[in-house]
Amino acid sequence: MDLEKTPTPMAPPAPEPYEPGEGCLTTAIRIPVRIVVLVLVVPVRLVWDLIAAGARALHRALFRPVGRGIGLACSWLYETLLVPLGRALGWLGKALFVWPWVALWRYGVVVPVVWLYAKVLTPIGHGIAFVCSWLYETLLTPTGRVLGLVLGWLGKALFVWPWVALWRYVLVPVVHYGLVVPAVWLYRQVLTPIGHGIAWLLVGLVRGVVLAVGGVWKALGWLVGALLITPLGWLYRTVLAPVGREIADAVGVAWRIAGQISRAVGRALKWLAWVLIGQPVSWFYRDVCTPVGHAVRDHVWAPAKQAAAEAGRAVRSALRSAGETVRQTRRDAWRALVGAPRPAEPVKVPVDGARTLGSTTTVPGAVPAPEISLRKQV
Repeated sequence: MDLEKTPTPMAPPAPEPYEPGEGCLTTAIRIPVRIVVLVLVVPVRLVWDLIAAGARALHRALFRPVGRGIGLACSWLYETLLVPLGRALGWLGKALFVWPWVALWRYGVVVPVVWLYAKVLTPIGHGIAFVCSWLYETLLTPTGRVLGLVLGWLGKALFVWPWVALWRYVLVPVVHYGLVVPAVWLYRQVLTPIGHGIAWLLVGLVRGVVLAVGGVWKALGWLVGALLITPLGWLYRTVLAPVGREIADAVGVAWRIAGQISRAVGRALKWLAWVLIGQPVSWFYRDVCTPVGHAVRDHVWAPAKQAAAEAGRAVRSALRSAGETVRQTRRDAWRALVGAPRPAEPVKVPVDGARTLGSTTTVPGAVPAPEISLRKQV
């Protein structure tokens, strides 16, 4: 129910005209269906508008301020507490778990290892490489060449040439003429014709099966179309489509009419609430409370406030006079018990006129006094 002030709604648009040739069934069910749907939809639309208005009011009055407050509180908490705490924890974590290991790795492992590599291992490696190079160039190169030629010739004579001769002159002729040539003749003269005949038989059999299955499928399709799809299509076009279209249009029209009814009910309730509650309350506030408040303010509150201010000033003046009297009485009593205070005696000026740390005057012709502080002189 929409209780807010909304502009005067326009009339609901008329439904689109239907195509000609609808039939008597559509005309017969249109009015009853719309009446029934309107009766069923109006309570739903009223409840929906009431829930929507309550949700909007709750959002404006509660959810939006609470959300803004929570957002500001979270932002303040994040900026004031979490960010400094995170920075402090990050610094503490680095100080406890990162910087000690970095320092240990850098100054306890890397620096000694680099020094060991540069000062110890590199000279040792260069010396070993020089010795090995000298031994290879002086002793191993000539002897290695001669020994390599002898061992190469001996290895070929023992392990290469016999196997090459066996493969070339024994195994290759036996395998070629005893296995490959008969297998090729058997494949070309026997297996190939047999395979061609079997393939021709299988192709013919598959074609026959495909033709039989296609005929059966066409027959089944014709039967399904004639016995099931055609009646269902006629039922959908003739009965279900008009009924469904009429129900959908009726729901749309009923929803719009229910909206008009809901807004009218809301405006009536708003007017009734203003007449029964708002107008009397406004009249009571304007014609009763406002004059009474002005009279109380002008004739009661203002004089009382002025009297209270004058009474306060009188009390403060009396308290100041009483305090001054008490202080004077206390000084007189103290003089009566102890006596009058002694007059101030003149201070004797030192003979030596030189300026020291304890004196700020000088006398011409006097011997300067030592520049020593009074505390050290005592």
